[in-house]
Amino acid sequence: QVQLVESGGDLVQPGGSLRLSCTISGLVFRIYTVGWYRQTPGKERELVAQITDARKTVYADFAEGRFTVSRDNAKNTLWLQMDNLMPEDTAVYYCSARLGRYYWGQGTQVTVSS
Repeated sequence: QVQLVESGGDLVQPGGSLRLSCTISGLVFRIYTVGWYRQTPGKERELVAQITDARKTVYADFAEGRFTVSRDNAKNTLWLQMDNLMPEDTAVYYCSARLGRYYWGQGTQVTVSS
């Protein structure tokens, strides 16, 4: 059974930082492209950042320069370091793993507000 467990979501002030974590079990982590998506009410889920098995990274325009995605294959874990957070970053953030099909975590709430 594949499980993706996220943590790290919180309430943070504008300009602050958060680090999201996702630990994945039940699949061969090192061969998967893993990443983060986010969703707000009434909008489609959108890519934030992803990192391939070869450690190639892709970032959404809004994430470039502020967010950093990383992975540790030995720990079956990926992270999303988010700096200089803005209110428009408020969303539920989902961890994903993709190799043909997608697997999803349950989501973690990030709220950026003063």
